Amino acid sequence: MLTNALLPIAFGAVGMVSAFLIYANILKTPSGEGRVKEIADEIHLGAMVFMASEYKRLGIFCLMCIAALYASLGIDTAIAFTLGAICSGTAGYIGMYSATKANVRTAVAANTKGAAAALNVAFFGGSIMGLTVASMGLIGIGVLYHFMGGTVHGVESIEGFAMGGSSVALFSRVGGGIFTKSADVGADLVGKVEAGIPEDDPRNPAVIADNVGDNVGDVAGMGSDIFESYCGAMIASIALAASMSIENIARLGGDQAVLQFMPLALASLGLVCSLVGIFAVNMFSSKTADVALRFGTIGSAAIFIAAAYFLVVTMGGAIGIWIAVLVGAIGGIIVGLVTEYYTGGAPVRKIAKDGETGPATVMISGLATGMQSVAVPVLTIAAIIFCANEAAGLYGVGLAAVGMLSTVGITMAIDAYGPVADNAGGIAEMANMGKETREITDSLDEVGNSTAAIGKGFAISAAALAALALISAYISKVSKGDPDFVLAINDPMVLCGMFIGGIFPFLVSAMTMTAVGDAAFDMIVEVRRQFKEIPGLLEGKAKPDTARCVDIATRAALRKMTMPGSMAVLAPVIIGFGLGPKALGGMLAGALVCCVMMALMMANAGGAWDNAKKFVEKGNLGGKGSDVHKAAVVGDTVGDPLKDTSGPAMNILINVMAIVSLVISPLLV
Repeated sequence: MLTNALLPIAFGAVGMVSAFLIYANILKTPSGEGRVKEIADEIHLGAMVFMASEYKRLGIFCLMCIAALYASLGIDTAIAFTLGAICSGTAGYIGMYSATKANVRTAVAANTKGAAAALNVAFFGGSIMGLTVASMGLIGIGVLYHFMGGTVHGVESIEGFAMGGSSVALFSRVGGGIFTKSADVGADLVGKVEAGIPEDDPRNPAVIADNVGDNVGDVAGMGSDIFESYCGAMIASIALAASMSIENIARLGGDQAVLQFMPLALASLGLVCSLVGIFAVNMFSSKTADVALRFGTIGSAAIFIAAAYFLVVTMGGAIGIWIAVLVGAIGGIIVGLVTEYYTGGAPVRKIAKDGETGPATVMISGLATGMQSVAVPVLTIAAIIFCANEAAGLYGVGLAAVGMLSTVGITMAIDAYGPVADNAGGIAEMANMGKETREITDSLDEVGNSTAAIGKGFAISAAALAALALISAYISKVSKGDPDFVLAINDPMVLCGMFIGGIFPFLVSAMTMTAVGDAAFDMIVEVRRQFKEIPGLLEGKAKPDTARCVDIATRAALRKMTMPGSMAVLAPVIIGFGLGPKALGGMLAGALVCCVMMALMMANAGGAWDNAKKFVEKGNLGGKGSDVHKAAVVGDTVGDPLKDTSGPAMNILINVMAIVSLVISPLLV
């Protein structure tokens, strides 16, 4: 009964029903009227238009992939890819749609009912994203496992699901990241630095585009990002169990069917624990926001760890399986806490202090902080890999990733909460709701910045483990067809592949940074033009042309997201068929190491710069408008595309390359 694939489908359905009920409850709260409603509608419409345009482009790319998979690997893999793409796209769309409905209601709640009510609306708005990601993953993989699982061909076909989800994730994350940061940089540089007006000032033409970007990049993009790691970890673990030797099967409990189903069982349990955590946040919302969110997150992880022990024992698994899950879950918490320190602790105050001598020292200090922040998370990831492998072999590494991601419902909820709170602050400012309302939304946004930074560290470490599990599954599959296949570092082809793999993180980072810079240039020119040519705009007597700025960001994102996405999918195919499976294995290893290092450095440096700016804006070191503030804004401007565009692209880049390699591996032998 415990290995029945209908169970994860049922749990996924419960998760979706819970998300719908939460959404219905949010809609019952007041949404404002007049100028408030007008601003909210502009943000919602801008996000919907962008998502529709993005998904049209993405649909064309997916159709090409489906045709190629059908011709080379058969209809089952093509169906799995299609379902993966649909589930990922649906999760991102639902999460973004609900976030654009929750933002204005958070602002109204802050204005009329206070901080506790605003926290509830913002968090429940984010929790819809978290529940949808977990539920769609369980339903999609559960359906495929029910109809295709149990055979080697069936497991190989299911791998197409992860490829579909990863493809959507890469385009969504890169496209959304380019959109949001081009608007953010343009709004900050012209508004704060040049014109000297506050953030989210209604006179700034780029403010609506900035708020739209928070939804399409930090909600829909982040949701797709976590979705592909979540599904990739489960599918890699299933694939490793399917190719496991008789000796290892006996060591881990003796039942291969149980080992294959274990990832789905753990993820189903994690969804239940996430629901408990989500409603625990509601119970503690009368406390401060950070206490409520931390209690829900760590509490759900603790419940999951305890419940996972009884699940593993009940299913007849070895204790080593639970140890692997344990180290994965604890490792995720450690990486999150380290990330929180570097993006919200003493390093942030030092960066702000360095602003007293200008932007150059802010840049130096932020880069140093980002580089230093890599050490402990990478050592933690290494410890997770070592302990999980000792406990349950490479299968244990896959389950460590599953353990880290199983409570993705609550983890994604606190991450998506951040953009909702940020949007609420923007709406409050543009609608002139008053200083007290803005103070409430700013306090929620401040906590959201910390949760977003923690979420990024969590996403990077989870992506690293999921990618390693996928690479291990790739090696296992190729070895079945070629018993002499070994990835030895003294093999010239492997070494060649490692250096080639190391190139891709730098190329993709350069492409995405350039895309943000070019789009921000166009945005800055447009904002300057409007300030100059629209009579009375800076005096607040005229309305800006916000639609023009949304259009600039949309066109830039759609135009610039294609090359990085195509490169990630095509590189394994070209290297695999051109140089062989050994070079491809080396390429994956080189890309994995470089992607993880760069992702951590960029995310933490960007987060530290952002919070250094906010530290000054609170009135420290001269406050808003001071020279220190201007220097901090420059640091934040550089950090924005690092933490929200290029950095997040690294997680998905390595997972896309790994899953494509795994899917095409039967063709390489």
